[in-house]
Amino acid sequence: MNKIIFYVLALVAGMLLSTEGAIYGELGKIIGKFESSFYNFFVGSIILFLIIMFFGKGELSQTFKVPRWYLLGGIFGVGYLSILVFGIPKVGVGISMIAVVVGQMIASILIEHFGWMGSKKRKITPKRGLAILFMLVALFFIY
Repeated sequence: MNKIIFYVLALVAGMLLSTEGAIYGELGKIIGKFESSFYNFFVGSIILFLIIMFFGKGELSQTFKVPRWYLLGGIFGVGYLSILVFGIPKVGVGISMIAVVVGQMIASILIEHFGWMGSKKRKITPKRGLAILFMLVALFFIY
């Protein structure tokens, strides 16, 4: 039963990402593409700073003591949002988001198959491969 909550929250997160992409695609037309991404991360940083101040229990001071590749997530996040800000006005929210999901699934399956980045190994099975194929077909038909 606990897992169902996380599935629902993941669906909500996906809905928020699509909404965010649409909003920042439009904002980017007015204030600039990179400025739109900057606004997103600036406001998000302020909100997260406040959350950390009141609820944080980690050790932010350890950030630069971890392996450097752990810090790539920030770069990937900027790349992800900036690509969407440029792409959504050209191809639309639907195709952009399904392409993001297909890309996430392909990367996830490869990461798990090889056990990269400390991930638990989970082999690519014919069913998983077929699921990716179906997602690629869906991407084709949505386009």
